[in-house]
Amino acid sequence: MGDFYQSEMITTLHAFPRQDLERIERELEEFVEERPIALVLPSLYSELEGEALKRIVRELSEVRYINEIVVSLGRAKRDEYRRAKEFFSVLPQEVKVIWNDGERLQDLYQLLRKNDIRVGEDGKGRAVWIAFGYVLASGKSSVIALHDCDILTYSRIMLARLCYPIVNPNMGYEFCKGYYTRVTDRLHGRVTRLFVIPLIRALKKVFGPLPFLLYLNDFRYILAGECSMIADLARVNRIPGDWGLEVGVLAEVFRNCTSRRICQVDLYENYEHKHQELSPEDPQKGLMKMCIDIAKSIFRTLASDGIVFDDGTFRTVEATYLKMARDTMKMYNDDAAINGIYYDLHQEGLSIEAFTRGIRMASQEFLADPFGAPLIPNWNRVTSAIPNFLKLLKEAVRKDHQEI
Repeated sequence: MGDFYQSEMITTLHAFPRQDLERIERELEEFVEERPIALVLPSLYSELEGEALKRIVRELSEVRYINEIVVSLGRAKRDEYRRAKEFFSVLPQEVKVIWNDGERLQDLYQLLRKNDIRVGEDGKGRAVWIAFGYVLASGKSSVIALHDCDILTYSRIMLARLCYPIVNPNMGYEFCKGYYTRVTDRLHGRVTRLFVIPLIRALKKVFGPLPFLLYLNDFRYILAGECSMIADLARVNRIPGDWGLEVGVLAEVFRNCTSRRICQVDLYENYEHKHQELSPEDPQKGLMKMCIDIAKSIFRTLASDGIVFDDGTFRTVEATYLKMARDTMKMYNDDAAINGIYYDLHQEGLSIEAFTRGIRMASQEFLADPFGAPLIPNWNRVTSAIPNFLKLLKEAVRKDHQEI
């Protein structure tokens, strides 16, 4: 993005016009001698059949500074797990595919439940969490990078820029969040543009400049799935198991890091991935499900800091959000106009109305159950309850790779 603006709390690392992939990769190859990197890829089996993951694998095959790749595979049968191993076997790095639906992993999830450790249902949150556990179990990497497997515009410059702030010893960051532009012939990223940012600013107006709200407001793209961190942070962070994953991770980072150790980096000039349907009439699907889970995650984080919510407060938040969102829509309409791209005011307005209903549903669910689904416990908690669990996880993944 063509600016040099710095946020108040979080350092922003911009993508200035002069990009030098060869230089940054050369420096990374030097840095990783002391700080080896594991790349975590949460993937559904269905994504192996799409063009995005094929492109990602082609790009990764040229990367020499990644120490290990951990694919956390979901919704795969036995023969599909075999095909997934073959699919990723072309990569030159050490690759392990975690078969989440396999008997060995299911036995481990059952062991956790028997010890009163709730890790939620199958989904991206649990897939990321178990992959982090495997990286900790392998003990081969001190830095973890994470990105999605549906990035249609993937380039290895994205990965290089994502890793650089954490492995460069002169920077000293512990957590790095990626951001990017999402524009084609129109603006994308409705949930970020029209829901998350207006909601945060509405909450700030209602409750004042709370540190957590100021922190969230500093991020350029809160819902980006790309981040990197030191492995020790993956050990102590809890992880949400629902659509609140990205916001929940930021909340945990806020709790466990000082702001000086947190940054965001512009990864790429334009980013494109699959789009979710709005599903305004079904709160269990699409963007409606996403916005409800995100809102509840934010409400619970604020409540844990002593903020009191009631019916009247939530009505005020809802009304303030609606005004903020409509003002924001006008800004984006004007932004689109000067850049000559398509902007559908009617559809954007329908999205805001749906998101307003989502806030109402989230507030009702929060008041009925302020705790909701618990976060997946951190790995320190797991190893305290089951001291040899990481060893069991490493062995289960190894046996799956060897025997299936």
